[in-house]
Amino acid sequence: MTSSISFHERIALYALLTSLTSISIDALLPGLRQIGEEVGAAPPLSTQHVISLFILGMAFGELLLGPLSDAMGRKKSLVLGLAIYVAGTITAMLAESLEMVILGRFLQGVGVSGPKIATRAMIRDQFEGDAMARVMSLMFTLFILVPMLAPALAQGLISFAGWRSVFGVYLAIAAFLGLWLMIRQPETLPTDKRISFRPKLLFLNARRILSKRRVALLIMATGIVFGAQLLYLSTAADLFFDAYGIKETFPFYFAMLATGVGLASFLNAKLVQQFGMDGMARAAFMGLASTGLLMLLVSILWGGHLPLAVLMVFCFSAFFAIGILFGNLNAMAMRSLGEVAGLGASLIASGSSLIATLFAIGIGHFYDGTTMNLAAGFFIAGVSSLVLAELAVKADTAPVEAVR
Repeated sequence: MTSSISFHERIALYALLTSLTSISIDALLPGLRQIGEEVGAAPPLSTQHVISLFILGMAFGELLLGPLSDAMGRKKSLVLGLAIYVAGTITAMLAESLEMVILGRFLQGVGVSGPKIATRAMIRDQFEGDAMARVMSLMFTLFILVPMLAPALAQGLISFAGWRSVFGVYLAIAAFLGLWLMIRQPETLPTDKRISFRPKLLFLNARRILSKRRVALLIMATGIVFGAQLLYLSTAADLFFDAYGIKETFPFYFAMLATGVGLASFLNAKLVQQFGMDGMARAAFMGLASTGLLMLLVSILWGGHLPLAVLMVFCFSAFFAIGILFGNLNAMAMRSLGEVAGLGASLIASGSSLIATLFAIGIGHFYDGTTMNLAAGFFIAGVSSLVLAELAVKADTAPVEAVR
């Protein structure tokens, strides 16, 4: 398929579309307290549901919009997702109660899954193997700038114009990306490759995807790796405050560690075609496991209270390994999906998100104000995901044939 859109423009567009998920979470965190003060919170609802029900909406949307992208095309399903996202954004921005804010956030979550899933499927339509891993790594290199910048910029915006201004920014970003997509990006899924949106077909194709040993194992490995990252995200603020008394400057340390993911993704894009995505992933798994084990041993020696500089070195190393895995694991899992890339991307995203949540909650339950918990999480994630991935690469790589 020919197009006037260049390779670099495609990468930039896909990265920004994908980053809408992270922006929608990270940028609103500084405004949660202000939201609660203005609209009030009545049990059982709280401002924490502004985040959790966004994620719930995203999980629901991933299962819906992925199959739609196989049926109606990537571009239309992505535009549909952006439209739902805009409806949710307006709902939350104009809300006078926490219930309406949360409803808007749920709709945002449903809608944002359109860009998240459709961009992955678009990449799978156009690239294969190590080339696909390179594209995803380049995309994640740009994507990682979001958690580095969004919280600090949003904090300044909220201080100046209030929490509703963040939703105004969400609206502007969605409109800009929607126009860019419609004007510049061609459809990547030919009409003769589309699969009818019928429940029976969805069930049969989902069963074919999940019964493929390679895909199922890589979904688990992906979920565990992302679970290690989620464990850090869910406990880092408490850890930095409890162990080091750091609160106001936490975004600075957060941004420093995020550079580890960005640097790794950039290097992976350069090296993956030389060493292959399986080899790069294997090295990263071993790096994550080794970092976790060494961090755990040193934490035991220091009584669970590592010096801040030592903690930063270990976390940077773990994030570097996770950054290598970001593009490779997705590409490895998508390799066998062929004609069912949209549904497959949905199942990979939903399945890995569920596993990541369970992993982070399970390990995070043992958080005790020390670095032991995080170190154990890195080690367990590295070892278990390595075993799963090694089993996966030995499995059949033949593409899944769609039931039509």
